[in-house]
Amino acid sequence: MKKRIYLDHAATTYLDLRVKKVMDDFWIKNFGNPSSLYKEGRLAKKAIEESRLKIARFINAKPQEIIFTAGGTESDNLAIFGVANNFKKGHIITTKFEHHAVLNACKKLEELGFEVSYLDVGEKGIVSLKDFKRALKKETVLVSIMYANNEIGTIQPIAEIGKIIKDFRNSKTSDFKTYPLFHVDACQAAGYLDLNVEKLGVDLMTVNGSKIYGPKGIGFLYIKSGVKISPLLYGGEQERGLRPGTENVPAIVGLAKAFELAQKERDKESKRLTSLRDYFIKRLTKEIPRVYLNGDSKDRLPNNINVSILGVEGESVVLYLDEKGVSCSTGSACTSESLEPSHVIMALGGPYEYGHGSLRFTLGKCNKKSDIDYVMKILPDIVKKLRAISAVK
Repeated sequence: MKKRIYLDHAATTYLDLRVKKVMDDFWIKNFGNPSSLYKEGRLAKKAIEESRLKIARFINAKPQEIIFTAGGTESDNLAIFGVANNFKKGHIITTKFEHHAVLNACKKLEELGFEVSYLDVGEKGIVSLKDFKRALKKETVLVSIMYANNEIGTIQPIAEIGKIIKDFRNSKTSDFKTYPLFHVDACQAAGYLDLNVEKLGVDLMTVNGSKIYGPKGIGFLYIKSGVKISPLLYGGEQERGLRPGTENVPAIVGLAKAFELAQKERDKESKRLTSLRDYFIKRLTKEIPRVYLNGDSKDRLPNNINVSILGVEGESVVLYLDEKGVSCSTGSACTSESLEPSHVIMALGGPYEYGHGSLRFTLGKCNKKSDIDYVMKILPDIVKKLRAISAVK
């Protein structure tokens, strides 16, 4: 069987065996409902609370500030609608290249009468602090800006934005002493960056398990004490009534273990991946003509390589690489009727062709220098072949 080289860790990661090990007991042996009073229920409840405490310690939060959800999308929606539903109208600030879990939630709120400012991110994919300051209004109730972009990996100045928001609240310019609230989607950042909520100055933070070698379908939302959130679902009193339904105990335990490992190992792994990332970028941009790096070259995640290869369709390159045993992704969305470029690449202000030929390679624990060498052995010929037959020049 042909060896597969997986280079799409921003899409999802495999389950770390150390995570699987702690989950195993909760599928069959300790299967109780955490709401039950008898021994099986108490053991399940204890596992959840220990997981909550473990996560809280790593982000410098209180255990009761951690709410378990089904993943990043639910956490983003709970944060955004949970705040907005406390108001009949108001102003929200986000960026043009957020994940669709944020963008589509904001678009829905626009339909309901909210005003939304979508900030530019410039050619390097980083929010301007000056632009952010100018966007703040006395009616602003929520700011939602991702920590690190899921496509191009650029890292936003979250702590600086948090300080601006704090100063704005204290200036009495705002109509509300505790608003705007600050929400950060940290799904891509969790394995590589410091998530100390006090240092970052955030009120709400989204993390999921599938990006940090944990189980899929599980995540958490940090909600700072005192922040008022309305639930999206109604039922029992689980998760302080903000996320009713019987808890997914194995996944919660797995998430906590994965998060623990990610935070403990992030410095060492980030250093290793940064070296591989820079090696890959150097070879891509030097050995293949008309290849351009998307986003800032330094203020980006250690594992992210996103380039535009002009004169080809990104999807075609992905399919050719797949046939050769390499998994990567493109920012473009292909359907039978249309080919739309990535909204993230387009937000950088470049021409249409940059989005049309964008490719994302995201490294992980399993990748080595030999993987990159293999890609660079086959990719130049693939690009040459596709350019020869492409209508896009």
